[in-house]
Amino acid sequence: MHPLERPVWASLTTHHASLSEGNALARRFVPDVNLFASACDESPAALAALAALVGPGESVFLLQVPKVVIPPGLVEAKAGEGVQMVATRSMSVEPGSDILMLTDEDAPEMLELATLTEPGPFLARTHTMGRFLGIRIGGQLAAMAGERMRFPGYTEVSGVCTHPEFRGRGLARRLSAAVAARIEARGEQPFLHAWKTNHSAISLYEQLGFRLRTEVNAVVLKRESI
Repeated sequence: MHPLERPVWASLTTHHASLSEGNALARRFVPDVNLFASACDESPAALAALAALVGPGESVFLLQVPKVVIPPGLVEAKAGEGVQMVATRSMSVEPGSDILMLTDEDAPEMLELATLTEPGPFLARTHTMGRFLGIRIGGQLAAMAGERMRFPGYTEVSGVCTHPEFRGRGLARRLSAAVAARIEARGEQPFLHAWKTNHSAISLYEQLGFRLRTEVNAVVLKRESI
């Protein structure tokens, strides 16, 4: 199976293994980094291992191309359909000195912006998954974009968000292209995910040179109440 079919699993077992917990059957990110988890396949043993990683009151996010099979002991809290897109040409990056590399010092503002705009699961240490770029306007973090899942040959563009006060200025477009260009410079192919119904985001990514690869299943699972 191509690693893009199970990008979370591919990331957890390679580049992000040090930020994960679990075993050869199922893994998840440590709780303050991200909520994503994955089983290696849909075998009963792998599903049981996945369920064992979810404690009382916890939730995990699954993102994969194969249909999600809910492990015994867990229940579906939310589900949606998304698309997976891959870059098909080099990114054209607009010049500008306002794009900044974000660091640990920016983490509180990054979390605040992500909490406000909800680009996807973003926790206290999500920024440690990869490099993040941002643009400040008047000293305020106006927009950001960065890297999430990463495995040999591929890195995901994610965390793309703009503060409501600064939308309509093309900030998300510029940052997405800049992040993708950095990924390409490493000899890797950028990819990303978007909700199937988010036509504006899909259109933006198509303009940047991303093309639809496949649809994906996104499911939030939580432990079943006793």
